[in-house]
Amino acid sequence: MSSPGAGTAGISEPLAMDTDPAAYLAMHAALDEEVADALLDDRERAVRTRTREVVAEHVAPGAAARDRDRVFAHDSYQALARAGLGGLLVPEEYGGTDGSTVAYAAAMEEITAGCPATSLVYMTQMHAAYPILRSGSADLARAYLPGLVDGSRYGSLGVTEPGAGSDASSLRTLAVPEPGADAAPAGYTLSGSKTFITTGDMADVIICFATLDPAAGRRGITAFVVDGDAPGLTRSAPFSKMGMHGSSTAELFFDRTPVPASHRLGGEGEGWAIVVSSVTKSRISAAAQGIGLARGAYAHALAALHRIHGSTLPADVAFALADQRGRILSGRLMLLTVAHEVDRSGGATGGAIGLMKQTCTDIGWQVAVAATRVLGRFGDLAVLGAERYLRDAKVTQIYDGTNDVQRLLVARDTAGRLKDVLR
Repeated sequence: MSSPGAGTAGISEPLAMDTDPAAYLAMHAALDEEVADALLDDRERAVRTRTREVVAEHVAPGAAARDRDRVFAHDSYQALARAGLGGLLVPEEYGGTDGSTVAYAAAMEEITAGCPATSLVYMTQMHAAYPILRSGSADLARAYLPGLVDGSRYGSLGVTEPGAGSDASSLRTLAVPEPGADAAPAGYTLSGSKTFITTGDMADVIICFATLDPAAGRRGITAFVVDGDAPGLTRSAPFSKMGMHGSSTAELFFDRTPVPASHRLGGEGEGWAIVVSSVTKSRISAAAQGIGLARGAYAHALAALHRIHGSTLPADVAFALADQRGRILSGRLMLLTVAHEVDRSGGATGGAIGLMKQTCTDIGWQVAVAATRVLGRFGDLAVLGAERYLRDAKVTQIYDGTNDVQRLLVARDTAGRLKDVLR
């Protein structure tokens, strides 16, 4: 591949798209694909446009500094919330805009392209809100959803434990019923720990999945809304991570933490169903991140390469970039198609969700790797941005069900489709 050569004056200066909102908007408008845009209706396209404008003005310009200084993406998330983008999937009665899953996926891609860490904060808010919306009482929804939507409260989803990662059915955080005046419990106490919890160190609202009986497996899992200041709840310091420095990740510890019975989501033993339904939203989020990461890395590589080479790129460089454009487009088409199916039917098959999450987050990683490679000796310069997308991309292949778990789910789905065919 051609090595960047003489035209490297100013290579150590920030790219225009990272400091100038107009330059950012122009670059990303140039990367829109008509065949993918055809999958958006007028309202979804308007959401994407508004999100891109807010990202250009308030999110992308601070992304490099957030990463460098490991500053939580509070200001950038608040800008999105002020613009009415914090509750795209939440009904208007709770402060949201009751948008489509397609609109949410398009917005997630836009936020990630500008600042992946901000997108992780953004999607975690939705992941905390969704179980309340799905299975909480009207009182719980009124009490917690508006704050998650407007950014006055941060939320976390407490599933993963030190000994229960992708297999959520083996979790051990124990929920002990406290006797009430009648047969129903007055409340519960939670004891156990959660790890790798996004925004866990500062969450005001925690959706905690616990078990009433570890021997019962999935049948014992129950979900609760836990206030961030609940007695017996403590947190670790944030982990030091390779990427996503503007989003914090921590451990949570519950020591007989009291939770009112009114804060239970659904009935006893219904937590596994909530996990399964929540997976659709969380894996759409991760898939959209993958495409946004790919587009952000690709845009930064394009801008830097034109600074280095001028208006005409060497053929081998142009060919390598063409491959990445094709990957991004194919991933976006898959993302929006699956999101459409969720809107149309209320869900999608586990195989489709797994394929989407695995494929799109792999694309994010692959395009970020290619972006740093095509930049040659400049690929790891922080000022050019591509290396940040590479570091941020890796974790998307790990959380919300590792990509190897997705491959297992896809394999099972394939076997199920063939069981009556191959005998």
